[in-house]
This record gives sequence, C-alpha cells and structure tokens, in this order.
Amino acid sequence: MATIRRFEEIEAWQYSRDLVNAVYKASADGRFARDFALLNQIRKAALSVMSNIAEGFERGGNKEFLQFLAMAKGSCGEVRSQLYIACDQGYIKAADFDRLAEDAMRISRMVAGMMRHLRQSELKGAKYR
Repeated sequence: MATIRRFEEIEAWQYSRDLVNAVYKASADGRFARDFALLNQIRKAALSVMSNIAEGFERGGNKEFLQFLAMAKGSCGEVRSQLYIACDQGYIKAADFDRLAEDAMRISRMVAGMMRHLRQSELKGAKYR
C-alpha cells in the first residue's frame, strides 16, 4: 500500500464524499425532504463515514485510525439501513436504492481492507516516528 500523506488521497474517503453528495441529492426533494427525522439521520450517517475516515487519519496513530475506521464502517451500515426505510416509504426508487446501497457496501469493503492492513502493519503511525 502506498504512503498516504493526506486524507484526501484515501480512496474510501473520496468515494464517501461522492456518497454524501448522492445522499444529499436523493433526499433533497419531495416527501423525503419533509421527513426530517430520516433526512437528518441518513445525512448524518453519510457525513459520519467521510468525517471519521478523515479524523482517524489526522490523529496520526494506527490504533486511533482503526477505531475511527470502525465507526466509519458502522456508519456505512447505518446509511444502508436508512436507505431501506427511504425505499420502503417510496422516497427513492429501487434503482436509486440499489446504486446508493452498493456505494455504501463498496466503501465498507474498502474500509475493512484498510483496517486489515493497519492490523497487520508494524508501523504505528506518523505520531510515533
């Protein structure tokens, strides 16, 4: 795995940024936009994926990064769960559900791979150099 110097270089963060934008777009109109509980929850969950990857990386230590990646992975599941609600309520079409859920699963797999790599690495992170 190449050395990453900024969180913006992390592919999972880049995809999570796209997921945030897609969730915002899907929830901006119609009945979805008026379901404030689900609207706020799904947006917060999507934001959490992106934010936890960035925050964990910026902490500079592998153990902290692992902890934040675990939260990001959990938030991917939360987004998927809330997408089911949005689809069941008719707020989004099945095709949009499939695309967004697949995006969240892809990010989850990428985060899991990063976690596996960090667990196996002997490097402890930038703050321990």
